[in-house]
Amino acid sequence: MADPAEVVRQFIAAWSRLDVDELVGWFAEDGIYHNMPIAPVQGHAALRPFIAAFAGGWAETRWDVLNLAVSGQTVFAERIDRTRTKDGKQIDLPCCGVFEMADGKIRVWRDYFDMATYTKALAG
Repeated sequence: MADPAEVVRQFIAAWSRLDVDELVGWFAEDGIYHNMPIAPVQGHAALRPFIAAFAGGWAETRWDVLNLAVSGQTVFAERIDRTRTKDGKQIDLPCCGVFEMADGKIRVWRDYFDMATYTKALAG
């Protein structure tokens, strides 16, 4: 059985490659991504365009894990997502992700952050 903390660490590291198909592959086939300010998205067919829509505007991203805690198959990852957009804007976004795992895949991912921090950096 895959270690939930290690799977989440690898998934977070995978974001730096900005490969949408790779990122979707970390989810269970019916996996859910709930970017809290927005409605949840479920299943690979819906996840692919959702992730591509925002990651497509990024030139690079690196997510720094500040704290990681595990309770059974649930992983809590406090992080700062450091992203540079294709038009050169820098966004340093504090986040907390909660990952519910099953069979080494992400079954549910809920990400909590302040949308105003993100939009202000985009506008700046």
